[in-house]
Amino acid sequence: MDLKQLKQRSEFEWELPKAGAMRVPGVIFASRELVAAMDEKVREQVAHVAGLPGIVAASYAMPDAHWGYGFPIGGVAAFDAEDGGVVSAGGVGFDISCGVRTLRTGLTRADIEREKIRLADLLFARIPAGVGSTGTLHLGAAGMAAMLKGGARWAVKQGYGSTVDLAYIEEQGCVAGADPAAVSAQAKQRQLDEMGTLGSGNHYLEVQVVSELFDAAAAQAYGLAAGDVVVSIHCGSRGLGHQIGTDYLREMVIAAPAAGIHLPDRELACAPLKSALGQRYLGAMRAGINCALANRQILTHLARAAFAEIFPGARLPLLYDVSHNTCKEETHAVAGRPQKLFVHRKGATRAFGPGHPELPPDYAATGQPVLIGGSMGTASWILAGAAAAGNNAEERAFGSACHGAGRAMSRHEATKRWQGRAVVDELAARGILIRSPSFRGVAEEAPLAYKDVGAVVESAEHAGLARRVARLEPLVCIKG
Repeated sequence: MDLKQLKQRSEFEWELPKAGAMRVPGVIFASRELVAAMDEKVREQVAHVAGLPGIVAASYAMPDAHWGYGFPIGGVAAFDAEDGGVVSAGGVGFDISCGVRTLRTGLTRADIEREKIRLADLLFARIPAGVGSTGTLHLGAAGMAAMLKGGARWAVKQGYGSTVDLAYIEEQGCVAGADPAAVSAQAKQRQLDEMGTLGSGNHYLEVQVVSELFDAAAAQAYGLAAGDVVVSIHCGSRGLGHQIGTDYLREMVIAAPAAGIHLPDRELACAPLKSALGQRYLGAMRAGINCALANRQILTHLARAAFAEIFPGARLPLLYDVSHNTCKEETHAVAGRPQKLFVHRKGATRAFGPGHPELPPDYAATGQPVLIGGSMGTASWILAGAAAAGNNAEERAFGSACHGAGRAMSRHEATKRWQGRAVVDELAARGILIRSPSFRGVAEEAPLAYKDVGAVVESAEHAGLARRVARLEPLVCIKG
């Protein structure tokens, strides 16, 4: 990206000044090196989002931002329904409520090393992964509707986990306002056999060890110590979420002119929040969020069962579950006054600070766990949401932070550069076991296809969005 197009506000904050159709400025949170490495398309997309009706404060991009569909991946934007604000299917993304869930195991690296091969094989056998993967749960029409309304709460009622889990899930495991009737028959059909599956792409289940701590108080609150082993699950709403995105993008493109919305790019397709189409999409999107929450709850049950078979005493309590492809109705301070907004986070994670009323009581003093997935073979991170007081973090980014490393090259380019088998062998030589149904999928997700996740989280911390708590190193990765 051409830095001459930007105004540097601070070492880790860059402004794209208002110009042309922009209603608000753009803001990119990142180091000079990360901003310079971003595609010019990111700047263009930040500017386009800034021109949408009813946008509030700024169009934001996180340190891991890269070119996406309509919105940049790593984009955050909030809209005021009372000021003609819109909801954008492209601003949520196709994998609705893709997110990360982390479980504590009570085990150490030494425990895992003794059984690592057996554990890797068992997890791979029990966790459905890959393109078109299906699970053992088959939903009928009534079960589908109940799942879309109930999310992880529904999954718990079906025997997948316990009510204790719900306190440690965003929205306590279920988003209100989901409307199964707003989800197409095709979307539901795609999901009938996909509950409890990872899918493909950058999705994974990974066994990780806490290699370094940065905030002792937060680590203690989260139940983490150096050498502890955790399990992280990264996946979303599978075929249902993708179909919801496809269905409503088509409708929004057609409806935009009649609503008086000019789209500089059809991928920005959106609808007024107060329109019938906007309300239908919100209902369908919320159903997609609940689908993802239920999916990760079922996968948690499968992971717990696999661990219990090898480590009978392991219970795998839930540390936290947070999404990074959503639109949420939230209250944030704007110009010092609370305002109800619809916050789009696409490839961006909610990162509420200490004292926020939606946090579990034992995290209230620390702030929300922010779960940052690394690329296969590289570190992942646990951060804590920044406090609003003193640095205005919530006011600047609506309580948001980065979600991962962010791609540095396309999947096509990655497959030209690496062979999947070679990547698996190289990682095995480093003590990291990869299990995947597709060597092509492994090549697409090669570690060097992504940005340096350490540099990304450092930028997030220095920008005041979140603070580093723990670094996680992979031991076993089940890859879609």
